[in-house]
Amino acid sequence: MLTSHVRPLDFLLPEELEAGEPPEARGLARDEVRLLVSSYTDNRIEHAQFRQIPQFLAPGDVVVINTSGTMNAALEAIGADGTRYELHLSTHLPADLWVVEVRIPDEHGTKPYYGMREGEVLRLAENGTAALLLPYLPEQRVQDRSQKRLWIATLHLPMSWQEYLKSYGFPIRYRYVRNAWPIEYYQTVYATEVGSAEMPSAGRAFTPELITRLVALGVQVLPLLLHTGVASLEAHEPPYEEYYRVPEETAQGVNAARQAGRRVIAVGTTVVRALETVTTPDGVTHPGEGWTQTIITPERGVRAVHGLLTGLHEPQASHLLMLEAFAPREHLKLVYAEALQKKYLWHEFGDLHLLLP
Repeated sequence: MLTSHVRPLDFLLPEELEAGEPPEARGLARDEVRLLVSSYTDNRIEHAQFRQIPQFLAPGDVVVINTSGTMNAALEAIGADGTRYELHLSTHLPADLWVVEVRIPDEHGTKPYYGMREGEVLRLAENGTAALLLPYLPEQRVQDRSQKRLWIATLHLPMSWQEYLKSYGFPIRYRYVRNAWPIEYYQTVYATEVGSAEMPSAGRAFTPELITRLVALGVQVLPLLLHTGVASLEAHEPPYEEYYRVPEETAQGVNAARQAGRRVIAVGTTVVRALETVTTPDGVTHPGEGWTQTIITPERGVRAVHGLLTGLHEPQASHLLMLEAFAPREHLKLVYAEALQKKYLWHEFGDLHLLLP
């Protein structure tokens, strides 16, 4: 597994710039969030509304989207001693195993709980249970063996996990989202297959009408799938292995665009991870399906993609290292200083950044 020795960009994020509710609750349509457009070749920065994105794209550009839908991945759980927890389902593994995170309520919502032990069983609604088998990748990720954040678990449910989550689950949310919102607020309009623990949020602002405008402009919109696991806002860990599927049509479209000198633009870091997983060092993208452990760093660089639509990432977040695979750190410092100065909003309900050559 590839890691970086470079520390992610650090800065101070004021609490008032953390979007705590969907734009619809602020009186905005999905595509009325703000869009910061930056060029990493000449440091040009422009400000727009997201629905103006067609003016920054050109006929022949390829835009790649992640069609993974968001699960109601949070469940109320009770320990053997009666303690109440919140169980976050992260990744559905082969053999019907799950990667899960156990969290405990606090004054700001929930926080990771590190006191679980192997073999512990949590009680769920309708006589469901979650049995914790062993820590997930402890030898690679847990430096302090007491800090067991993620677990491999088995779920015993009275119905399929899809139906169970529809009935008893709710969306994962962190401290900056103070109120509960229905799962519809955590879905992109083009989601086709539910499986992500958290919303692939870079695409949230798209509407069917806006996608139609892009296609009419001559922009090719191509799908892939990557089911995202839980984030690690407290620890800023790199991403864990995730399931992906890149169709042949998408691989061919990406290759054709690159050969013709046209731009390939990923909607979200999940799309970059999936495409880079199936792209060889000489820049040829192949169809593929499986589990990716690829981590994009400045040292590795990017092979398949020229641009990226993404949210604004937290200080020291590992995703900022992926941005440095596209753009020099000095450019990102300019972008983030501008976003802070102009009071852009962070997180999944916030504003967006379009990073272009």
